[in-house]
Amino acid sequence: MIMNQAIILFILAGLAEIGGGYLIWQWLREGKPFWFGILGGLVLVVYGIIPTFQKFPSFGRVYAAYGGVFIILALLWGWGVDKKTPDLYDWIGAVICLIGVTVILWAPRH
Repeated sequence: MIMNQAIILFILAGLAEIGGGYLIWQWLREGKPFWFGILGGLVLVVYGIIPTFQKFPSFGRVYAAYGGVFIILALLWGWGVDKKTPDLYDWIGAVICLIGVTVILWAPRH
């Protein structure tokens, strides 16, 4: 149960960070209206809150593991939203990151 909750929270945080950043990108780089930037900023605030619901005791460990999840979500976002298909090396890198996340969060410790 805790592992499922952790994964869901990592995914929600990743979507909030990528979505908020994307809205700000659209505002500043693509000339979208100012409210895109405001909405993006609000979504990024939500991103900052979501990881606090993780049950892991260490801020650093949560954010280190989240970085690996973020990489995979960013590839999927780019594929789905920007229509940039990840190549073999993108996927190999993503798998390496997932292995790292698993070690960081669930390796046996004293």
